[in-house]
Amino acid sequence: MSSLVKNSIRFVLFILIQVYILNQVPPLHRFVVPYLYFLFILWLPFKLGRFSLLILSFVFGLTLDFFTGTLGLHAAACLMIAYIRPFLLSILLSQETTEQSYTEPSIKSMGWAPYCLYAALLSFVHHCYLVLLEWLQFGDFVYFIGKVSATSGISMLLILLTEMLFNRKAKYRTNK
Repeated sequence: MSSLVKNSIRFVLFILIQVYILNQVPPLHRFVVPYLYFLFILWLPFKLGRFSLLILSFVFGLTLDFFTGTLGLHAAACLMIAYIRPFLLSILLSQETTEQSYTEPSIKSMGWAPYCLYAALLSFVHHCYLVLLEWLQFGDFVYFIGKVSATSGISMLLILLTEMLFNRKAKYRTNK
């Protein structure tokens, strides 16, 4: 299956899962909201250019905003993690080994520790930005950090469950 078809299917599936399943789960004490949709951005190929990554992330976030009626909230958070993603990957991975050998980030291509750190950091940044934009103030800082940490923890649990349930084959890049 080509990368375009695979990522198009992921685009639609992540939007549908977030809108019709995860957004229907009542928040735990108005505190924890399960988010999984941004995993689409985390799974995009290594070789995707920065401009293409930003445009695709903006369209993805705007599509979710259209379904949830949040007017750019998710688009801004998706743009934030898409902007940080290349920097984080360059810090976590050596250029010679992974990016040239594999096509996309996964546990198999990066290893458990770097992948979990990659997903946890981007999850935390995404949720910090999303909660900050949602409130437009820090308010009670302890409540802010608690909400961001709890939501990030639930998201990491969902990301790891998704990784284990849908075992993606780590495809090697060819010289094409």
